[in-house]
Amino acid sequence: MDTYLPLYNRLVRHSEKRSLSYHVPGHKNGQILPSHIQSSYADFLQYDLTEISGLDDLHEAESVIKEAQELTAKLYGVDESFFLVNGSTVGNLSAILSLCQEGDKIAVQRDSHKSIFNAITLSKASPIFLAPEIDSKTHLSTGVSIKTIKAALERSEDIKAFVLTNPTYYGVARDLKETIDFIHSYNIPIVIDEAHGAHFILGNPFPSSAVTYGADLVVQSAHKTLPAMTMGSYLHMQGTLVNKQAVRHYLQVLQSSSPSYPIMASLDLARYYLQQFTQHDIDRMTDNIHSFVEKINKIDTLSTINVETDQTATDLLKMTLTCSAATGYDLQKELEKQDIYTELADVNYVLFVLPLSSSWDFNDTIKRVRQAVANIQRKSYEKPLIKPFRFSRATVLLSMEERKLRTKHMCSFEEAIGCVSAQSIIPYPPGIPILMEGETITSNHIDYILHIQRLNGHIQGGSCMEEGKIEVFK
Repeated sequence: MDTYLPLYNRLVRHSEKRSLSYHVPGHKNGQILPSHIQSSYADFLQYDLTEISGLDDLHEAESVIKEAQELTAKLYGVDESFFLVNGSTVGNLSAILSLCQEGDKIAVQRDSHKSIFNAITLSKASPIFLAPEIDSKTHLSTGVSIKTIKAALERSEDIKAFVLTNPTYYGVARDLKETIDFIHSYNIPIVIDEAHGAHFILGNPFPSSAVTYGADLVVQSAHKTLPAMTMGSYLHMQGTLVNKQAVRHYLQVLQSSSPSYPIMASLDLARYYLQQFTQHDIDRMTDNIHSFVEKINKIDTLSTINVETDQTATDLLKMTLTCSAATGYDLQKELEKQDIYTELADVNYVLFVLPLSSSWDFNDTIKRVRQAVANIQRKSYEKPLIKPFRFSRATVLLSMEERKLRTKHMCSFEEAIGCVSAQSIIPYPPGIPILMEGETITSNHIDYILHIQRLNGHIQGGSCMEEGKIEVFK
């Protein structure tokens, strides 16, 4: 059995020994807890261990962790796979820092996760922003076109790396084979933030994983669609265009020196679950989800959306729902009153992340969704005209050196137009900055911020945002 679940089984065997703990953590195998805490939590803590004999060391893996990571690499068909206990964030940070030094040009998809922009800031690289294509019907991003990639390389052949996000948060995935092959023809490495695609390796009906096309570094949030604990993620590495030792170095620098054994064990279990998922399971799951979506679409005012083109496909596990009678925020609020908690809402949509399961029962979900919609119809919500946000195709940031030389001050939204932002403005979720520190503020930015605020959307950007103020550079 260890061949299949090396780390998890070692933790189970250790817990069965009823050993005496004179090591960290302080709960001592779950024995030191407030007296009223349920025993189930104490049972869970038996697996929350540390780098004692027999349990290996994530930062110098030699036995069970090494074996678990090798089994993961074998499943994904890559040279090496690393367990990440600090989420895909640490994978993005390590990947970019390993590829870029101060002043290097890095081409990056503009609607990337904030962790990617933080990595570029830390590396002091010079970003070249790649505007995504936008679906005209749904206003959702469909990723960066090969035309945009080619144009970037025509302007700057000294680009050190490309960073793309695929799929998007809403499950829209672009076929990357041509893109990866073209970038590799210049001997340039490519990082793919595939946070929402850890299950793509199963193949049809899912889009193709970037690892199958030879992407050099692929970061996946296993916890998003696989049965892994929150923060449990993978970083896959392959090919000869990356400095593999540099990647390992930054993972050691940036990951906790006390990695969570429950998270690592869950990554071992997630890999095993995926590996055991048969074609029969896939077929049953596909039929079940299609039946569920069909029933959702029959509910008055509701409809699901898909972005299907010759270059894109939508992940089966992502159901994006829109309501003709309410905003996404209002629909989410009514769903939560029925104890249905979804991944995110925006002004247009509510996003469901569906289970990778061949036996999930959706019947109760259908009943609760119907009740939520009935409540919306009784309350007569107003749905205002929705304004989509489009990223500029010519985003330029003030350099880090210039930012350090300038002072900052607060001003009103209206006064800020034309100034350089001293903070990032990030609707969360999904965590994609609509305005970045160092970017010139336009009326488009301010209009969209006000639009989200009017609809009670959540924005990361400090308490000053609620006062109608923003920090800018003088």
